[in-house]
Amino acid sequence: MRRILYLFACALAIQLAGCASVPLAPADLDTKAKAFVPEPRQASLYIYRNETFGAAVPMTVTVNGRALGQSTYQTYFYVSLAPGAYKIESHAENVSTLSINADAGKNYFVWQEVKMGLMMARSLLQQVDEKVGRAGVMESKLIASAMPGSEIPPLDAKGGVAPASDSVAQKLRELEGLRKDGLISEAEYETKRRELLQKL
Repeated sequence: MRRILYLFACALAIQLAGCASVPLAPADLDTKAKAFVPEPRQASLYIYRNETFGAAVPMTVTVNGRALGQSTYQTYFYVSLAPGAYKIESHAENVSTLSINADAGKNYFVWQEVKMGLMMARSLLQQVDEKVGRAGVMESKLIASAMPGSEIPPLDAKGGVAPASDSVAQKLRELEGLRKDGLISEAEYETKRRELLQKL
C-alpha cells in the first residue's frame, strides 16, 4: 500500500513540475522592484513563488479581494500600498489567507508555498523575513500585475473596499465552502472555479 501511495505521489509531482506562463512585466520594472526601496509614504509588498514543485499550476493571488493575477514557478508580484491592513489570498485547491498591517517605508515579503493536494496543488502563504524574502524575489521574475496598488485601499481606510460579495475572491471562497460541505461534486467545483477564474 505504501508503495502505491509513493508511486502516486511521484507521478503527481512529475505532472505538476511542468512549466506554465504568465504575463511578465518589463525588465526595467523588475530591476526597479528589486532595489527594495519603498515609494515615499508607501509600503512595498512582494508575493513570490520560487520552488519547482507545482510549476505547471497557475495560482490566483488577491489582495483585499482585488485580483493581482496568477503566479507560476519563479515569479513574483510587487505592489506599492498605502499604510494599513491587508488580506492576501492564494487560490488553488484551497484558499490560503494571510493578513498584514503595512507601515510606510517598509518591505513585506510573502512566500506562496506549493503543497500537495488531492486533485491539484494546494498553497500556503507565509510571511518571511527580509533576508529570505529578498533571496526568493531575486531568483524570480516580476509578473505584470492586473491591479495597481493605487486601486487597493487598505481595509481600515475610510470608505473601505468594494463589498466582498461582489468580488471573485469571495465567490471562490464560497465555492470552496460548498465543496467542503459536500453540496457540490468535485466536477461541479472545478467547472465553476474555472468559470470564475476566467473573469479575472
